[in-house]
Amino acid sequence: MPERILVADDDPDILQFVRVNLELEGFEVDVARDGKEALSKVMASPPDLVLLDVMMPEMDGLTTLRRLRMHPGATNTSVILLTAKTLPEDRVRGLELGADDYVTKPFDVDELMARVKAVLRRSQAMRDVSPLTGLPGNFRISSELESRISDGGHFAVVHADLDNFKAFNDHYGFMRGDQVIKFTAHVLLEAAAETDDPTTFVGHVGGDDFVAIVNVEMVEDFCKAVIRIFDDGILDLYDTADALRGYIEVSDRRGEQHAFPIVSFSLGVATNVSRTITSQWEASAIAVEMKEFAKHRAGSSYEIDRRNM
Repeated sequence: MPERILVADDDPDILQFVRVNLELEGFEVDVARDGKEALSKVMASPPDLVLLDVMMPEMDGLTTLRRLRMHPGATNTSVILLTAKTLPEDRVRGLELGADDYVTKPFDVDELMARVKAVLRRSQAMRDVSPLTGLPGNFRISSELESRISDGGHFAVVHADLDNFKAFNDHYGFMRGDQVIKFTAHVLLEAAAETDDPTTFVGHVGGDDFVAIVNVEMVEDFCKAVIRIFDDGILDLYDTADALRGYIEVSDRRGEQHAFPIVSFSLGVATNVSRTITSQWEASAIAVEMKEFAKHRAGSSYEIDRRNM
């Protein structure tokens, strides 16, 4: 799908000029002739980017920007201000209100296109990073898997998640739970660093699910390092009494107490050494299947698919 851009300017010649050039670059473009129309269109269907003229009748660009930033549906909408004002304080005011960039009129069309593309790249990168762990999210994971498959070389996909995490969350609260997720991300990155392979990729699917793409020759060492580092550090996130006891007690809806072991880490590994993997979906399905086998063991463990197909 092409990225959607709204151009808001009260000058019809500028609207037409900018619209034509953006469409030539492959963008889907809509226009607004004043701030009120721009705000209405953003609220109805937030675009990826708004090019917003500062000096407009009815509602000026800065007022439009301030109201746009208050709209929850436009959280991921980027804004570039188009301004004839050249004083630094005018530009600073726009940036303080939430603009991502500005272009001074009269502008060079090549510079405008370059700034549009740069802002959209940054916006996409920010959207595809887990705010909790800072790891790449689903879009990057998908792209990385497809790239490895297209390259035709051998690779290993590790799908990992936590065991007994919900009980931990229920017992200690989501803030402590977030600390476990951050710790898990750190564990995976530490294990990746131990492999000393710059091509190792670690991503955060969401919740307590993670993915790593590792050199086949190093994947077993990677899994062992993950389990060692995780098991060495997870007890630090428990209260001392619970850590010494080796379990926590959580009440169910009927008020009955249940004991849950210390959180552990299960990893399932898919490789294309003994079988052909033709899509990210196939790789993911095999890794998840192996992870389920690993979960049948007590404590942290991993399982590598070694079947010939």
